[in-house]
Amino acid sequence: MNKGDLKNFVADEAGVTKAEANLMIDVILAGIKEGLLEDGKVTLVGFGTFSAVARKARKARNPQTGAAIDVPAKMVPKFKPAAALKDLVLELGLPVTEDEVEETEDETTEE
Repeated sequence: MNKGDLKNFVADEAGVTKAEANLMIDVILAGIKEGLLEDGKVTLVGFGTFSAVARKARKARNPQTGAAIDVPAKMVPKFKPAAALKDLVLELGLPVTEDEVEETEDETTEE
């Protein structure tokens, strides 16, 4: 689903025009961004928590040249799904193929 699909869904479910649904989505996203800027955290019960987290400075390698690169510390957005959302995805029982598996940051190794 992309933003256009979401706009159509919201318009149908809320009984509003697509323009009004688009505005609603934009306002919600702006609220999440504002919450991250002000508090560093936005919690939507039953859905999940958006947060701003600090990443440490680290060494990386340019994959083309192999040269070492210093990656500075920075703040990045993070989303942690609520248990209810995780359970919903598990209940779908979708098959997982190897090319869909993502590495998490904990599983990656730094050289």
